[in-house]
Amino acid sequence: MPRPKSERVNLITLGVENLAASREFYGRLGWVPEEDLPEVTFYRMRGCMLGLFGNEALAKDQGRPGAPLGTGAITLAQNFSSEQEVDKAYDAALAAGASPLKAPEKVFWGGYSGYFSDPDGHVWELAFNPFWPLDDDGFLTEPADNSEND
Repeated sequence: MPRPKSERVNLITLGVENLAASREFYGRLGWVPEEDLPEVTFYRMRGCMLGLFGNEALAKDQGRPGAPLGTGAITLAQNFSSEQEVDKAYDAALAAGASPLKAPEKVFWGGYSGYFSDPDGHVWELAFNPFWPLDDDGFLTEPADNSEND
């Protein structure tokens, strides 16, 4: 059975307290804005976009002016092809100003992962998952036995 077209994410938007500081942080990670507007910045992420939006402006855009926007309730994750790549990415994030949450280590599910947060407390996981192979561009590949269902 084909997957529904609604089963996707095209844009992830993070509310940030200080847009300039967040732009600087992601810039130190090597990210280059696709579009940089006064109240929002967009980064192209291979198949989707990541937006950084000032908290006040985001709440207003959502139709909830003045609403308090929280952070840390979700985790954004990047998978890598090896434990060494996870360690390198974790070290780069800390060098860019991330706050360490959990240093990379072997985990109960058979992989290797660690966590950091950006300057606004948004949590990122960096992981090597031996059960989720990546293609040469870093995309998750579909398991071979499910390819007939797509």
